[in-house]
Amino acid sequence: MDDLLGALKAAAEPTRLRLLALCARGELSVTELTQILGQSQPRVSRHLKLLCGAGLLDRFREGTWAFYRLAERGSAAALARTLVGAIPDSDPVLARDLDRLERIKRSRAEAAASYFRENAQRWHEIRGLHVPEREVEATLLGLLPAEGIDDLLDIGTGTGRMIELLAPRVRHAIGIDTSREMLAVARANLERAGLLARCQVRQGDMYQLPYDDGSFDAILLHQVLHYAEDPSAALAEAARVLRPGGRLVAVDFAAHELETLRTEHAHRRLGFEESEVQAWLRAAGLVPAEPLRLPGAALTVVVWPASRPDVPASRPSPLLTTTGVSP
Repeated sequence: MDDLLGALKAAAEPTRLRLLALCARGELSVTELTQILGQSQPRVSRHLKLLCGAGLLDRFREGTWAFYRLAERGSAAALARTLVGAIPDSDPVLARDLDRLERIKRSRAEAAASYFRENAQRWHEIRGLHVPEREVEATLLGLLPAEGIDDLLDIGTGTGRMIELLAPRVRHAIGIDTSREMLAVARANLERAGLLARCQVRQGDMYQLPYDDGSFDAILLHQVLHYAEDPSAALAEAARVLRPGGRLVAVDFAAHELETLRTEHAHRRLGFEESEVQAWLRAAGLVPAEPLRLPGAALTVVVWPASRPDVPASRPSPLLTTTGVSP
């Protein structure tokens, strides 16, 4: 009872309720929360400390930045969700806060899109600075079937390189990306390789994939999650469209402190802990295998394989009936 009373006391203040409502809608830094609330950083930091101490918010560090989100576990997590749900949508203060939050999210998205536009042609060169691509590609080939992949989905396809790599094993492949410039590069690459008849790219949102449940038997997220606003949601959406018995492979950086990747290359996350990604995969209903680490000069690439349990189920309609998305 003492913990419950402590959590209620921590939340019983207008600014702290606003913070709970905002952190229920995304992972936010102190700077971003300060901009939304229009209050000083020391004051916002004090409120955040009280909410974290009461177990209502989770805090995690990435290099010199700290991010906050609504608590996911613990006795106060359910209370935090209840309190946020009790705030009326019509509340004018909340409406103003959410409008400012949307502006911040749009600004983030624009920064990432601008980066992709400016670097579309030299994307392979940039990756080469940080990732041992040949090692990663060999590892991927070893984790996926040597033949018989009916439908492959490459989330965040970029230049389409992963589709090119796996094309000999795949009957049909779809790559999605948010950047039209990157999609133009990918289409040119696939056309040059003679693959456009069975491999396509589409503009799409990794949080709202335009496909039915169980549409793919192999899914890749190659160097995508560190750009994601909500990596766990991206994995959950990918898991939704994975067939029983299908395989998902996520490739990204281990946790690191290279701030230049955030400031100069629009990375939202500075890598991930292995256990963190495995927990997200389990929460999405997948069975993760042991991660594979590929150390480099400055960064370590981690490959997280997972599969969906093969349970008896009727096979979904052919993928070709679900891909009517505007290019």
